[in-house]
Amino acid sequence: MISIDHWKSKNRHKYLLQYHIIFVCKYRKKLLIGKISNDIKQLSYEICNKHNVTIKEMETDKDLIHYLIETEPTISISQIVNLIKSYTAYHIWKYHKSLLSKQFWNEHTFWTDGYFACSVGNVSEKRLREYIENQG
Repeated sequence: MISIDHWKSKNRHKYLLQYHIIFVCKYRKKLLIGKISNDIKQLSYEICNKHNVTIKEMETDKDLIHYLIETEPTISISQIVNLIKSYTAYHIWKYHKSLLSKQFWNEHTFWTDGYFACSVGNVSEKRLREYIENQG
């Protein structure tokens, strides 16, 4: 069973919403190294803090970034993805225009259009099924 200590409370509801999200650089370009990687991480923290999204873990590989986030039920996963991708892309272009212009030519882009997202549970599906079946 899920431990009550981990749940968040707000008004009259309890929740624990955690997601694993992955964004990939457009054309799988190996851009998430050095200063760009650090800037993307800092920008991610900035936008998430503004919207009550907690980044529990975050790490880049050369062409993608992984996030483990925790959020409230007032914001959807697609809204979170849109916020992070648009904010980071906009600002990373401001900071690294000369480098990115060489990589993307006339295209003002950074991330692929898609993303990966899955919910992160504290119990297995099997354990949750057993818990529900044994109610009443």
